[in-house]
Amino acid sequence: MHDARQLSRKQILTLIILTLVWGMNWPILKIGVTGYPAITFRSISMWIGWPLLGLVLWQMKVPFKVPRGEWKELLLLATSNMFVWHVTIILAVQDLSSGRAAILGYTMPIFSAVMGVLFFKAPLRPRAWLGVALAGLAALLLLWHELVDLSGKPMGVFMALLAAAAWALGTQQIRHTKMTVPTLTIVFWMTGMTTLLMSLLAIGFELDRWAMPTATTWGSIFYNAIGVFVFAQAAWLGLARSLPPLASSLSVMFIPVLGVFTGAWWLGEVLHWQDWAAVVLVVAAIASVLWPVSTASAAS
Repeated sequence: MHDARQLSRKQILTLIILTLVWGMNWPILKIGVTGYPAITFRSISMWIGWPLLGLVLWQMKVPFKVPRGEWKELLLLATSNMFVWHVTIILAVQDLSSGRAAILGYTMPIFSAVMGVLFFKAPLRPRAWLGVALAGLAALLLLWHELVDLSGKPMGVFMALLAAAAWALGTQQIRHTKMTVPTLTIVFWMTGMTTLLMSLLAIGFELDRWAMPTATTWGSIFYNAIGVFVFAQAAWLGLARSLPPLASSLSVMFIPVLGVFTGAWWLGEVLHWQDWAAVVLVVAAIASVLWPVSTASAAS
């Protein structure tokens, strides 16, 4: 088991790139689903990204085969990590501002820490609880000026929080999985199953609103297909499988901060002092979990 503070250079680099790709994706998502059916948008992105992900597996000589006895666990992992997350978060993005949808989605570390204690008997040091508290306070600060608006959009809020809770459960499950196949193999088949599900939902609920995407929408689609479904998901699940859930989840808590500020710069979403204060809190939350401790403390 990896210690929360023992991140390799490769893992740190992956986290940095992951933060940039996912952080920039929130305003790009908002642009993509503005005036275009949200689930259809996601489905098209996945139909492009899934074969490209397959090419990555083929190029890296990663096996596609999953033992028959592991398909049930694969389905459970797909349900929490992808089915619920992708359906609910894309609907939340369509209803809320991009930055606020990101913040609600990234309450995931709080859900993950609580689920780890309740369901997986994961012990947390006091400093880790401090990180969870700081991350939660940052989320509340970032939502400060949205509370009035959010009260009129309960479904969007509910969708985002449900997405966060499902993702948190999935992070715990992928960490404790007994599956023997490589993470990329798991990601490939989870993405395939989710692509089919999203397509069925799009046909069932959005068929009457189908239209040819504009050039801007196509740009958002391809960014999601390549950045999110080929790189980010595989990178995230690889980290979630190799690091303790709290370390991996708090490590990406800077993503909603980046989402807030790129949304402000790109889409004109207004920033307040709470947004700036949240940056400090998020950095402190990450440091509280990942900052090295003395050898004596570690030994004890």
